[in-house]
Amino acid sequence: MWIYDKKLQFPVKIKNPDPKAAQVIISQLGGPDGELAASMRYLNQRYAMPYGEVVGILTDVGTEELAHLEMISAILYQLTRNLTPEQIKASGFDKYFVDHTTGIYPHSAGGVPFSATYFQSKGDVITDLVEDLAADAANV
Repeated sequence: MWIYDKKLQFPVKIKNPDPKAAQVIISQLGGPDGELAASMRYLNQRYAMPYGEVVGILTDVGTEELAHLEMISAILYQLTRNLTPEQIKASGFDKYFVDHTTGIYPHSAGGVPFSATYFQSKGDVITDLVEDLAADAANV
């Protein structure tokens, strides 16, 4: 269904690690209004959508959110690679590091793991579109 061009649309090139920044940015990956929830929201809502044009839009937007997921993951990896034990402890990144080292694990900035409760797919056109608008407004 998709064609994957094996490169980031916007390359990420972070030179210096910054685990404190990563702890905030991670919410854009797996937080309640992050890219994982956004992609699931659109890609799941499209099945009950009765209008073909809107199905196409939901598919396009959901796919774009997957691209954002990949960029955020690249940012997180680059912010946390090659950390010294001192940097890990001083930044407060040690709690994450114990369970995931520098693996990318979707959760909120508060440490709550990603949950499907972050998005809705009700099967009602108006309800689903209002959900989409509300979620996107939270990211502005």
